[in-house]
Amino acid sequence: MEENKNQNQIDIELSEEIAEGIYSNLAIITHSQSEFVVDFIKMMPGVPKAKVKSRIVLTPQHAKRLVKALNDNVQRFEQTHGKIKDLEMAIPLNFGGPTAQA
Repeated sequence: MEENKNQNQIDIELSEEIAEGIYSNLAIITHSQSEFVVDFIKMMPGVPKAKVKSRIVLTPQHAKRLVKALNDNVQRFEQTHGKIKDLEMAIPLNFGGPTAQA
């Protein structure tokens, strides 16, 4: 039984560069029939132009698992630290496809 458990484990490597992370305060989400695209953007106060800092492409199934994992983690965070204030941002962005903001 123990051997089977080790076979299901994944060895994940995290390089120093990736471990530093990329700051993002806006995410733009678009999708097609076969994939979700999440662009992570850093907007700075008083600067009218913002650059995409990272783009992640996901299958619909993985996007749904990510939503569930994020929701679970937000709930645990709020149980420990209190409710997160939801700040509404009215940013008219359209990249030519179905768009959601997060």
